[in-house]
Amino acid sequence: MIDEDVSFPLRVASVDVGSNAIRFLVADFANEAQFITLVAERVPVRLGHGVYLSGRLDPAAMDAAATTLEGFRAQMAELGVEHYRAVATSAVRESKNGDEFIDRVRDATGIELEPISGSEETRLVHLAVANRLPLGRRRWLLVDLGGGSVEVSLVDRGGAIWSESHTMGSVRLLEVLTEAGADPGRFRRLLQEYVSVLRVPAAVGTGRIAGYIATGGNIETLAKLAGARTDPEVSRLPVDSLRAVIERLAAMSYRQRVEDLGLREDRADVVLPAAAVYLRLAELCRAEEIIVPNVGVKEGVLLDLVDRLTRTRDHADRQARDVLAGAVTVGRKYLFDEAHARHVAELALTLFDQLRPLHNLGSADRKVLQAAALLQDIGQFVSYKGHHKHSFYLISNTELPNFSQREMQLVATVARYHRGADPTAVHHPFAELSEDEQQRGVRLIALLRVAHALDRDHLQRVRDLQVRIGKSWVTLHLEASGGLLLEGWSLKKKSQLFADVFSRKVRLRFAGDEVDEHAAAS
Repeated sequence: MIDEDVSFPLRVASVDVGSNAIRFLVADFANEAQFITLVAERVPVRLGHGVYLSGRLDPAAMDAAATTLEGFRAQMAELGVEHYRAVATSAVRESKNGDEFIDRVRDATGIELEPISGSEETRLVHLAVANRLPLGRRRWLLVDLGGGSVEVSLVDRGGAIWSESHTMGSVRLLEVLTEAGADPGRFRRLLQEYVSVLRVPAAVGTGRIAGYIATGGNIETLAKLAGARTDPEVSRLPVDSLRAVIERLAAMSYRQRVEDLGLREDRADVVLPAAAVYLRLAELCRAEEIIVPNVGVKEGVLLDLVDRLTRTRDHADRQARDVLAGAVTVGRKYLFDEAHARHVAELALTLFDQLRPLHNLGSADRKVLQAAALLQDIGQFVSYKGHHKHSFYLISNTELPNFSQREMQLVATVARYHRGADPTAVHHPFAELSEDEQQRGVRLIALLRVAHALDRDHLQRVRDLQVRIGKSWVTLHLEASGGLLLEGWSLKKKSQLFADVFSRKVRLRFAGDEVDEHAAAS
């Protein structure tokens, strides 16, 4: 059943503001997966120029980008596009004046431009690739190279199993290494040394993957230069052919690449750095060919937008699914206790949903609580002692799909206080939050502490949880296997913040019991 307000056929648009170009796509969807492209434009605005050296977007580039987006907005109006999503990648999110640019675009065009993280880029690219290729249950190396970064992931049809973002995009490499040495021979040696630091998981290095998939304008260009076989929308580029193209490009000047090979001027200078990254990763995973599906962020944005508009499950269910996938990928990287993390997150969300009359928090807070519950213990990867503080550091420096940097700071802070002292204004992590974030955060911390106490022994004994809200108490009615002596003891220690925040003490009842066996803060 489709949402009453949105039905197929559905016309939508995507805007991808990258570091090397701005892309615009308008399509008519017949269903969730099939669409016909009406408009596909790429405008060579290099917003990444200077950003990776100066940290600021160039005024002339911002002017050109704003003008381009005004044109796209006009086309959307002409085509009757009501639903769109516009995203910006590394150049905007890393620049010191990115917010200024976003405000300018909003004022000039009405377009709400959304900076997205590297992990969100990976998620969107995976959506596009999974719609184009039958990934199945096998694991694939997925590499998406843009102007400012390269996202390297291990994926199956369900999403990313492992993922890392490297600040090694084609424009960034060109500008950083050209400044280091303009001589072509020196440039190539520096390039080879620079990309040599790229790594993939050990399992990928054994060659036990289904294949190597690469996305981005540069790999599409390289496949065409190599005369790669297209079948029919997917190109297959032999790695030996990629090596031959690299040698050919390295022997040519920039002007020769434009005049002899017919490359666009904004592609001719970045294609060699990009090729070196793709080749390095091919060697690491022992691939003999690179699969090029000829899709990327812009197609992923469209598919994700249509999914949001027509999803039969409500928004909270979809959001929870996305948060779970992203956080579990991060947790596995730090060897977390996945069963415990998932269970605590389920308990925390159950408490959140049933205690809405007390906390008055929204869906954005719900996803913060879920992520914090899933990642609260990843600091044990560093050391068990003080692991809540290590969790804060790791989460603060982590990206999750659909989370802003401010939201990640709140996630990190909530996770940091799942144990230990209560948050106060003198604590650095808590003090860095705004007053509103502090008020929301302390309520989330109180909920997380209760959820964490209910799986104190990491054995997932609590099967079901029903909440009853009274004037002086919140009673948790539990269905559980075995005794919960440790959980009851832990709850007594960890529920005082809940009592302080919500003016109600917490107590436990068990199925079939007439009296409390354990009461917290009694």
